Amino acid sequence: MSYNRKRITVKIGSNVLTRPDGTLDITRMSALTDQIAALHKAGIEVIVISSGAVASGRSELKEHRKLDSVSARQLFSAVGQAKLINRYYELFREHGIACGQVLTTKENFSTRRQYLTQKQCMEVMLDNGVIPIVNENDTISVTELMFTDNDELSGLISAMMDVETLIILSNIDGIYNGNPADAGSQVIPEILAGQELSQYIQSGKSSFGRGGMLTKCNIARKVADEGIEVVIANGKKENILLNLLKEGSSEICTRFVPSPNPISSVKRWIAHSEGFAKGRLHLNAGAVEAIHSQQAVSILPIGVTEVEGDFERDDIVRIVAPDGSPLGVGRIAFDSETARQLIGKQGAKPLIHYDYLYLD
Repeated sequence: MSYNRKRITVKIGSNVLTRPDGTLDITRMSALTDQIAALHKAGIEVIVISSGAVASGRSELKEHRKLDSVSARQLFSAVGQAKLINRYYELFREHGIACGQVLTTKENFSTRRQYLTQKQCMEVMLDNGVIPIVNENDTISVTELMFTDNDELSGLISAMMDVETLIILSNIDGIYNGNPADAGSQVIPEILAGQELSQYIQSGKSSFGRGGMLTKCNIARKVADEGIEVVIANGKKENILLNLLKEGSSEICTRFVPSPNPISSVKRWIAHSEGFAKGRLHLNAGAVEAIHSQQAVSILPIGVTEVEGDFERDDIVRIVAPDGSPLGVGRIAFDSETARQLIGKQGAKPLIHYDYLYLD
Protein backbone atom coordinates (compact mmCIF):
# COMPACT_ATOMS: atom_id res chain seq x y z
CA MET A 1 0.00 0.00 0.00
CA SER A 2 1.29 3.49 -0.81
CA TYR A 3 0.98 6.42 1.57
CA ASN A 4 1.15 10.07 0.57
CA ARG A 5 3.86 11.08 3.07
CA LYS A 6 7.66 11.16 3.01
CA ARG A 7 8.51 11.92 6.65
CA ILE A 8 6.36 11.83 9.79
CA THR A 9 6.74 11.89 13.56
CA VAL A 10 4.71 9.58 15.78
CA LYS A 11 4.37 10.53 19.44
CA ILE A 12 3.29 7.58 21.59
CA GLY A 13 1.90 8.66 24.97
CA SER A 14 2.35 6.95 28.34
CA ASN A 15 -1.33 6.02 28.48
CA VAL A 16 -0.97 4.14 25.19
CA LEU A 17 2.03 2.11 26.30
CA THR A 18 1.01 1.31 29.89
CA ARG A 19 -1.66 -0.90 31.38
CA PRO A 20 -3.89 0.41 34.20
CA ASP A 21 -1.51 -1.15 36.77
CA GLY A 22 1.44 0.85 35.36
CA THR A 23 3.23 -2.03 33.64
CA LEU A 24 4.38 -1.81 30.03
CA ASP A 25 1.76 -2.99 27.53
CA ILE A 26 3.95 -5.18 25.33
CA THR A 27 1.04 -6.24 23.09
CA ARG A 28 0.19 -2.63 22.21
CA MET A 29 3.87 -1.72 21.80
CA SER A 30 4.34 -4.67 19.43
CA ALA A 31 1.26 -3.70 17.37
CA LEU A 32 2.50 -0.11 16.95
CA THR A 33 5.98 -1.33 16.04
CA ASP A 34 4.47 -3.58 13.35
CA GLN A 35 2.65 -0.56 11.88
CA ILE A 36 5.73 1.68 11.99
CA ALA A 37 7.74 -1.10 10.31
CA ALA A 38 5.10 -1.32 7.54
CA LEU A 39 5.30 2.46 6.98
CA HIS A 40 9.10 2.29 6.98
CA LYS A 41 9.05 -0.47 4.34
CA ALA A 42 6.61 1.60 2.27
CA GLY A 43 9.26 4.32 2.05
CA ILE A 44 8.12 6.69 4.82
CA GLU A 45 10.77 8.03 7.19
CA VAL A 46 9.35 7.68 10.71
CA ILE A 47 10.65 9.41 13.85
CA VAL A 48 9.20 7.98 17.07
CA ILE A 49 8.84 10.09 20.22
CA SER A 50 8.08 7.54 22.90
CA SER A 51 6.93 7.98 26.46
CA GLY A 52 6.82 5.06 28.86
CA ALA A 53 10.30 5.04 30.43
CA VAL A 54 9.22 6.21 33.89
CA ALA A 55 6.18 3.92 33.95
CA SER A 56 8.35 1.06 32.73
CA GLY A 57 10.93 1.63 35.46
CA ARG A 58 8.26 2.00 38.14
CA SER A 59 6.85 -1.43 37.27
CA GLU A 60 10.35 -2.95 37.30
CA LEU A 61 11.29 -1.58 40.74
CA LYS A 62 8.39 -2.63 42.92
CA GLU A 63 10.62 -2.48 46.03
CA HIS A 64 12.52 0.77 46.55
CA ARG A 65 13.26 3.35 49.24
CA LYS A 66 10.86 6.25 49.62
CA LEU A 67 12.02 9.02 47.27
CA ASP A 68 11.11 12.61 46.46
CA SER A 69 9.49 13.16 43.05
CA VAL A 70 12.69 14.25 41.23
CA SER A 71 14.77 11.35 42.57
CA ALA A 72 11.97 8.89 41.77
CA ARG A 73 11.75 10.17 38.19
CA GLN A 74 15.52 9.88 37.79
CA LEU A 75 15.60 6.35 39.18
CA PHE A 76 12.59 5.04 37.27
CA SER A 77 13.66 6.62 33.98
CA ALA A 78 17.23 5.28 34.27
CA VAL A 79 15.94 1.73 34.68
CA GLY A 80 12.88 2.12 32.47
CA GLN A 81 14.61 3.75 29.47
CA ALA A 82 17.00 0.78 29.19
CA LYS A 83 14.04 -1.60 29.32
CA LEU A 84 12.01 0.46 26.84
CA ILE A 85 14.69 0.89 24.16
CA ASN A 86 15.70 -2.78 24.45
CA ARG A 87 12.09 -3.76 23.79
CA TYR A 88 11.92 -1.49 20.73
CA TYR A 89 15.25 -2.90 19.52
CA GLU A 90 13.98 -6.48 19.72
CA LEU A 91 10.61 -5.66 18.11
CA PHE A 92 12.12 -3.77 15.16
CA ARG A 93 14.83 -6.41 14.70
CA GLU A 94 12.06 -8.94 13.96
CA HIS A 95 11.30 -6.79 10.89
CA GLY A 96 14.97 -6.45 9.92
CA ILE A 97 14.94 -2.76 10.87
CA ALA A 98 17.48 -0.97 13.07
CA CYS A 99 16.39 1.64 15.61
CA GLY A 100 18.53 4.06 17.60
CA GLN A 101 18.09 5.89 20.89
CA VAL A 102 18.07 9.69 21.00
CA LEU A 103 17.88 11.15 24.51
CA THR A 104 17.58 14.90 24.73
CA THR A 105 16.85 17.74 27.17
CA LYS A 106 15.17 21.10 26.74
CA GLU A 107 18.55 22.78 27.09
CA ASN A 108 19.73 21.00 23.92
CA PHE A 109 17.34 23.23 21.94
CA SER A 110 18.53 26.48 23.54
CA THR A 111 21.21 27.41 20.97
CA ARG A 112 21.12 27.14 17.20
CA ARG A 113 24.37 25.10 17.23
CA GLN A 114 22.99 22.43 19.61
CA TYR A 115 19.73 22.40 17.67
CA LEU A 116 21.49 21.74 14.36
CA THR A 117 23.73 19.09 15.95
CA GLN A 118 20.64 17.12 17.00
CA LYS A 119 19.08 17.61 13.58
CA GLN A 120 22.22 16.30 11.87
CA CYS A 121 22.28 13.23 14.13
CA MET A 122 18.72 12.27 13.20
CA GLU A 123 19.22 13.06 9.50
CA VAL A 124 22.16 10.63 9.45
CA MET A 125 20.03 7.97 11.14
CA LEU A 126 17.16 8.40 8.64
CA ASP A 127 19.56 8.45 5.68
CA ASN A 128 20.83 5.05 6.83
CA GLY A 129 17.41 3.48 7.36
CA VAL A 130 17.54 3.72 11.16
CA ILE A 131 14.37 4.68 13.08
CA PRO A 132 15.12 7.29 15.79
CA ILE A 133 13.40 6.58 19.13
CA VAL A 134 13.38 9.93 20.96
CA ASN A 135 12.68 10.63 24.62
CA GLU A 136 13.54 13.25 27.19
CA ASN A 137 16.55 12.36 29.30
CA ASP A 138 14.73 12.39 32.65
CA THR A 139 17.86 11.26 34.49
CA ILE A 140 19.45 14.71 34.10
CA SER A 141 16.44 16.98 33.44
CA VAL A 142 15.48 19.05 36.47
CA THR A 143 12.02 20.47 37.00
CA GLU A 144 12.51 24.01 35.70
CA LEU A 145 14.25 22.80 32.54
CA MET A 146 11.93 19.91 31.69
CA PHE A 147 9.63 19.81 28.70
CA THR A 148 5.97 20.28 29.62
CA ASP A 149 5.70 16.67 28.42
CA ASN A 150 6.55 14.66 25.32
CA ASP A 151 3.88 16.55 23.35
CA GLU A 152 6.10 19.63 23.56
CA LEU A 153 9.13 17.54 22.61
CA SER A 154 7.28 16.04 19.63
CA GLY A 155 6.42 19.55 18.40
CA LEU A 156 10.05 20.63 18.60
CA ILE A 157 11.29 17.49 16.84
CA SER A 158 8.65 17.80 14.11
CA ALA A 159 9.59 21.42 13.41
CA MET A 160 13.31 20.63 13.52
CA MET A 161 13.07 17.67 11.14
CA ASP A 162 10.74 19.32 8.58
CA VAL A 163 8.16 16.53 8.75
CA GLU A 164 4.85 16.66 6.89
CA THR A 165 2.71 15.19 9.66
CA LEU A 166 2.89 14.81 13.45
CA ILE A 167 0.65 12.06 14.82
CA ILE A 168 -0.01 12.32 18.58
CA LEU A 169 -1.30 8.99 19.89
CA SER A 170 -3.29 9.24 23.12
CA ASN A 171 -5.94 7.04 24.76
CA ILE A 172 -8.91 8.98 23.33
CA ASP A 173 -10.05 9.50 19.74
CA GLY A 174 -9.25 13.22 19.51
CA ILE A 175 -10.59 16.56 20.76
CA TYR A 176 -14.29 16.40 21.69
CA ASN A 177 -16.90 19.16 21.52
CA GLY A 178 -17.81 18.29 25.12
CA ASN A 179 -16.77 15.99 27.93
CA PRO A 180 -15.56 12.72 26.30
CA ALA A 181 -17.48 10.80 28.99
CA ASP A 182 -20.81 12.30 27.86
CA ALA A 183 -22.76 10.22 25.32
CA GLY A 184 -23.61 13.26 23.21
CA SER A 185 -20.00 14.43 22.79
CA GLN A 186 -18.37 14.01 19.40
CA VAL A 187 -14.82 14.24 18.11
CA ILE A 188 -14.06 17.45 16.20
CA PRO A 189 -12.70 16.07 12.90
CA GLU A 190 -10.90 19.19 11.67
CA ILE A 191 -9.53 22.33 13.31
CA LEU A 192 -8.62 25.42 11.31
CA ALA A 193 -6.25 28.23 12.24
CA GLY A 194 -7.86 30.66 14.68
CA GLN A 195 -10.71 28.31 15.61
CA GLU A 196 -11.67 28.82 19.28
CA LEU A 197 -11.34 25.64 21.34
CA SER A 198 -11.03 26.68 24.98
CA GLN A 199 -14.63 25.73 25.79
CA TYR A 200 -14.01 22.14 24.66
CA ILE A 201 -10.70 21.30 26.32
CA GLN A 202 -10.50 19.33 29.57
CA SER A 203 -7.66 20.57 31.79
CA GLY A 204 -6.98 17.24 33.55
CA LYS A 205 -3.71 15.36 33.11
CA SER A 206 -3.24 11.75 32.11
CA SER A 207 -2.57 9.03 34.67
CA PHE A 208 1.04 8.27 33.76
CA GLY A 209 2.13 11.31 31.69
CA ARG A 210 2.71 14.95 32.67
CA GLY A 211 0.47 16.58 30.07
CA GLY A 212 -3.19 16.82 29.25
CA MET A 213 -5.40 17.63 26.27
CA LEU A 214 -4.88 21.38 26.72
CA THR A 215 -1.12 20.90 26.23
CA LYS A 216 -1.72 18.71 23.19
CA CYS A 217 -4.05 21.29 21.69
CA ASN A 218 -1.65 24.22 22.23
CA ILE A 219 1.29 22.31 20.77
CA ALA A 220 -0.80 21.05 17.84
CA ARG A 221 -1.98 24.54 16.97
CA LYS A 222 1.54 25.98 17.09
CA VAL A 223 2.98 23.19 14.91
CA ALA A 224 0.10 23.50 12.41
CA ASP A 225 0.72 27.25 12.20
CA GLU A 226 4.29 26.37 11.15
CA GLY A 227 2.96 24.40 8.17
CA ILE A 228 2.88 20.86 9.62
CA GLU A 229 -0.28 18.74 9.75
CA VAL A 230 -1.05 17.46 13.27
CA VAL A 231 -3.33 14.51 14.05
CA ILE A 232 -4.55 13.52 17.53
CA ALA A 233 -5.85 9.95 17.58
CA ASN A 234 -6.39 6.86 19.74
CA GLY A 235 -3.22 4.78 19.90
CA LYS A 236 -5.05 1.80 21.36
CA LYS A 237 -7.09 1.22 18.18
CA GLU A 238 -6.03 -1.57 15.84
CA ASN A 239 -3.95 -0.43 12.83
CA ILE A 240 -4.48 3.21 13.80
CA LEU A 241 -1.34 4.50 12.03
CA LEU A 242 -1.99 2.64 8.78
CA ASN A 243 -5.64 3.72 8.75
CA LEU A 244 -4.81 7.37 9.46
CA LEU A 245 -2.34 7.61 6.59
CA LYS A 246 -4.50 5.92 3.96
CA GLU A 247 -5.61 8.18 1.12
CA GLY A 248 -9.11 9.45 1.94
CA SER A 249 -8.98 8.01 5.48
CA SER A 250 -12.25 8.05 7.44
CA GLU A 251 -10.59 7.12 10.76
CA ILE A 252 -12.04 9.05 13.71
CA CYS A 253 -9.46 11.61 14.87
CA THR A 254 -8.83 15.35 15.10
CA ARG A 255 -6.73 16.90 12.32
CA PHE A 256 -5.19 20.35 12.68
CA VAL A 257 -5.05 21.83 9.18
CA PRO A 258 -1.54 23.15 8.44
CA SER A 259 -0.95 26.76 7.45
CA PRO A 260 -0.58 27.13 3.66
CA ASN A 261 2.39 29.45 4.30
CA PRO A 262 5.04 27.39 6.15
CA ILE A 263 7.79 29.32 7.90
CA SER A 264 11.56 28.85 7.47
CA SER A 265 13.52 26.30 9.52
CA VAL A 266 15.28 29.00 11.56
CA LYS A 267 11.93 30.63 12.40
CA ARG A 268 10.64 27.24 13.51
CA TRP A 269 13.52 26.99 15.97
CA ILE A 270 12.84 30.52 17.23
CA ALA A 271 9.10 29.76 17.55
CA HIS A 272 9.84 27.05 20.12
CA SER A 273 12.57 29.00 21.96
CA GLU A 274 10.51 31.33 24.16
CA GLY A 275 11.57 29.39 27.26
CA PHE A 276 15.21 30.31 26.58
CA ALA A 277 14.63 34.08 26.25
CA LYS A 278 17.29 36.15 28.03
CA GLY A 279 15.62 39.55 27.85
CA ARG A 280 12.74 41.68 26.53
CA LEU A 281 12.36 44.43 23.95
CA HIS A 282 9.51 46.88 24.58
CA LEU A 283 8.09 48.33 21.35
CA ASN A 284 6.23 51.59 20.82
CA ALA A 285 2.76 51.62 19.23
CA GLY A 286 4.13 52.46 15.77
CA ALA A 287 6.48 49.48 15.79
CA VAL A 288 3.68 47.15 16.92
CA GLU A 289 1.51 48.34 14.04
CA ALA A 290 4.40 47.93 11.58
CA ILE A 291 5.28 44.32 12.51
CA HIS A 292 1.61 43.33 12.21
CA SER A 293 1.29 44.79 8.71
CA GLN A 294 1.33 42.63 5.57
CA GLN A 295 4.92 43.66 4.82
CA ALA A 296 8.08 41.93 6.08
CA VAL A 297 9.24 44.31 8.81
CA SER A 298 12.32 44.04 11.03
CA ILE A 299 12.50 45.54 14.54
CA LEU A 300 14.49 48.78 14.32
CA PRO A 301 15.97 50.71 17.28
CA ILE A 302 13.66 53.66 16.52
CA GLY A 303 10.68 51.48 17.48
CA VAL A 304 12.10 50.25 20.82
CA THR A 305 11.44 52.09 24.08
CA GLU A 306 13.17 49.79 26.60
CA VAL A 307 15.59 46.85 26.70
CA GLU A 308 15.34 44.48 29.68
CA GLY A 309 17.81 41.83 30.78
CA ASP A 310 21.42 40.91 30.03
CA PHE A 311 22.07 38.96 26.85
CA GLU A 312 24.66 38.30 24.18
CA ARG A 313 24.40 38.70 20.43
CA ASP A 314 22.28 35.88 18.85
CA ASP A 315 20.43 35.15 22.12
CA ILE A 316 16.65 34.78 22.08
CA VAL A 317 14.63 37.72 23.46
CA ARG A 318 10.90 38.31 23.94
CA ILE A 319 9.10 41.10 22.09
CA VAL A 320 6.41 42.94 24.07
CA ALA A 321 3.87 45.70 23.41
CA PRO A 322 3.76 49.04 25.29
CA ASP A 323 1.44 47.46 27.91
CA GLY A 324 3.81 44.48 28.38
CA SER A 325 1.65 41.94 26.53
CA PRO A 326 3.67 39.35 24.55
CA LEU A 327 4.05 39.75 20.79
CA GLY A 328 6.62 37.06 19.93
CA VAL A 329 10.29 36.15 20.13
CA GLY A 330 13.38 36.82 18.03
CA ARG A 331 17.14 36.39 17.78
CA ILE A 332 18.86 39.62 18.74
CA ALA A 333 21.67 41.03 16.57
CA PHE A 334 23.44 42.90 19.41
CA ASP A 335 24.36 42.35 23.05
CA SER A 336 22.20 44.05 25.69
CA GLU A 337 24.61 46.93 26.33
CA THR A 338 24.82 47.85 22.64
CA ALA A 339 21.05 47.41 22.20
CA ARG A 340 20.41 49.92 25.01
CA GLN A 341 22.75 52.45 23.37
CA LEU A 342 20.82 52.12 20.09
CA ILE A 343 17.31 52.68 21.56
CA GLY A 344 15.36 55.28 19.57
CA LYS A 345 18.10 55.90 16.98
CA GLN A 346 17.23 56.27 13.31
CA GLY A 347 19.23 54.66 10.51
CA ALA A 348 20.77 51.94 12.68
CA LYS A 349 20.77 48.26 11.72
CA PRO A 350 17.78 46.17 12.90
CA LEU A 351 17.91 44.83 16.44
CA ILE A 352 16.00 41.80 15.14
CA HIS A 353 15.89 41.07 11.42
CA TYR A 354 12.60 39.85 9.98
CA ASP A 355 14.21 36.50 9.12
CA TYR A 356 14.84 35.91 12.84
CA LEU A 357 11.49 37.18 14.16
CA TYR A 358 8.54 34.97 15.11
CA LEU A 359 5.23 36.60 16.08
CA ASP A 360 2.62 34.82 18.22
